[in-house]
Amino acid sequence: MHCFRITAGIQNINFRGAFSVVRRCVQKRTGIEFAAKIINTKKLSARDFQKLEREARICRKLQHPNIGEVTGGELFEDIVAREFYSEADASHCIQQILESIAYCHLNNVVHRDLKPENLLLASKAKGAAVKLADFGLAIEVQGDAEAWFGFAGTPGYLSPEVLKKDPYGKPVDIWACGVILYILLVGYPPFWDEDQHRLYAQIKAGAYDYPSPEWDTVTPEAKNLIDNMLTVNPKKRITAEQALKVPWICNRERVASVIHRQDTVDCLKKFNARRKLKKA
Repeated sequence: MHCFRITAGIQNINFRGAFSVVRRCVQKRTGIEFAAKIINTKKLSARDFQKLEREARICRKLQHPNIGEVTGGELFEDIVAREFYSEADASHCIQQILESIAYCHLNNVVHRDLKPENLLLASKAKGAAVKLADFGLAIEVQGDAEAWFGFAGTPGYLSPEVLKKDPYGKPVDIWACGVILYILLVGYPPFWDEDQHRLYAQIKAGAYDYPSPEWDTVTPEAKNLIDNMLTVNPKKRITAEQALKVPWICNRERVASVIHRQDTVDCLKKFNARRKLKKA
């Protein structure tokens, strides 16, 4: 998050909300493009103003190659436009996400809203870095301590402990990473039901599987990492630092499959279309 007065040229509106607009702007000194969120603070309640201050504080605190400053659009939209996509590519994507989460957790920040819409690309160039965005629901915590911070997140990515209204902390981000990795590998989520109550029951029970034939070509190592991320008990769930040391992540050239996953791309196109339809 950057502060500016006359150092940037404000251009067209990309998004308009109830109390804010997001405009594309160009830093005059460098020519670098930014997205500027301009907020009418006079219309905010005291509670909303506190949330805004918290988001700004967290964004200033986090300086990492896989966080912030983006011009390349959504990761999931980029994947379906690629000519080739493999399990190894999924490994590289989740590695970058885990690196950003590990950094957040090291700085005692919990994102709380990991989902495809918040996974963006640094630029439109091939191989651009994956960036974690939108810290509007992020919170600051005291180390590994857990507490009830309120119900926050997106339904399909919520962890069991949040749904049970138990104390929670950093592990909620790892659960969401598990959901994202599952989608990256087959193009659809591990938990799904049109009825939200049934969806939440699935999540609380950790009721997911690896159906044939789409999972038959996924390596056991990839499934094992998902299992360690989607562990219902948060105290037994793998951490971001531990996940980054798994061979499927750190030694993907020898462990992850490099077979093109066309079925995954096709399913991901449908998944993206459903997401856009829900937002409309």
